Amino acid sequence: MANRRDLREFIDLQYRLHASSPQWVPPLRLERWVFLNPRLNAYYKHADVQLFLAYRDGRPVGRISAQIDRNYNAFHSSRWGNWGFFELENDQEVADALLAAAEGWLRARGCDRMVGPMDFAVNDESGIVIEGYELPPMIRQPWQPPYYRTLCEGAGLEKAMDFFMWDLKIDDRRNMLPVIEELAEKVESEHGIRLRHMTRRSLRRDLDRFADVYNSAWSHNWGFVPYTEQDLDAYAQELQLVFDKKWFMVAERISDGATVAVAITVPDVNQVLKRMNGRLLPLGWWRFLRKGRTIDRCRVGFLGVKPEFQHTGVAAKLYVEHFDMAEIGPIRSGEMGWILETNTAMNRGMEAMGGRIVKRYRVYERRFEPGAAPAWPVGAKVWEPSRQDHDVFARE
Repeated sequence: MANRRDLREFIDLQYRLHASSPQWVPPLRLERWVFLNPRLNAYYKHADVQLFLAYRDGRPVGRISAQIDRNYNAFHSSRWGNWGFFELENDQEVADALLAAAEGWLRARGCDRMVGPMDFAVNDESGIVIEGYELPPMIRQPWQPPYYRTLCEGAGLEKAMDFFMWDLKIDDRRNMLPVIEELAEKVESEHGIRLRHMTRRSLRRDLDRFADVYNSAWSHNWGFVPYTEQDLDAYAQELQLVFDKKWFMVAERISDGATVAVAITVPDVNQVLKRMNGRLLPLGWWRFLRKGRTIDRCRVGFLGVKPEFQHTGVAAKLYVEHFDMAEIGPIRSGEMGWILETNTAMNRGMEAMGGRIVKRYRVYERRFEPGAAPAWPVGAKVWEPSRQDHDVFARE
């Protein structure tokens, strides 16, 4: 991106593309500016990022990012690159131009594949909607119309992984298998594990416990990258905006306080953001402060157990606690994910809870030999159609 005007066009594009779509939830424009600011987003401290815009007749028609997470590649001994922030008009040639620009940038920096979309990492908004177009996205879920999938596959991208979102009616225990409650009841008496709820004051300290669980329970998962201290600092600030004590949980061993499991469930502030239309002023801030009167659903973002405690039934205890909390608050339903299609144990657990898959997101990849194509220079023409008056440029 050349200047502030380019970044504004990059941010504004999705508002123009999806303004008439009833499912789409406009993010706060201020939040997007902060998220894309290298000085304010901790991701930039361990990643290289380039943003591209595609133009036709001087008008933005698409956007994409290319990024390399150095922490991910160091952990996995890989040479992956990622792409994200993929927004565009329904035009295959624009899609091809954007993906070519990202690929060229990644090739020139030694990557041997590009995986995405991810904005920026797998735990941010990731994937293309494959099922569930008709449903509104929850917090940190992307939404795209069906043609995005068509354009990705038309560009020759291949499936890398599908993520599931499971719907849970946490105000109704009738669909829960009885064994779940039985396991939950034995967690303290037989295994010496107790559940507690986080507080605002303890949140940052408890995120260190979360990272301890995450880095052990998810380390073998596809797309995993460990959290850094700076990542956790930033994540704590984000979670303060949506914190609700009832839904932030830690399981600990009574004997020594060792962390066993963590669940972080976030009230779905998208129900409020939809009414704010991307702006804090003039009344958006008031709607956000009164969000507790609006929100009746949640997203279970993380629920993990350290491998050495997975036999104790503590996961069942966390599940049951969600049902208990639904009985004393306004939240009655939720979705749980991202759950990898390959995570058989977690998907079976969701079935045992009476859940059903309501959304499916797909991450695509393209493999290539690094260095085979140069990086696209600023203003490079990456697509030249037959009609010369409709040239598309992907500009850094």
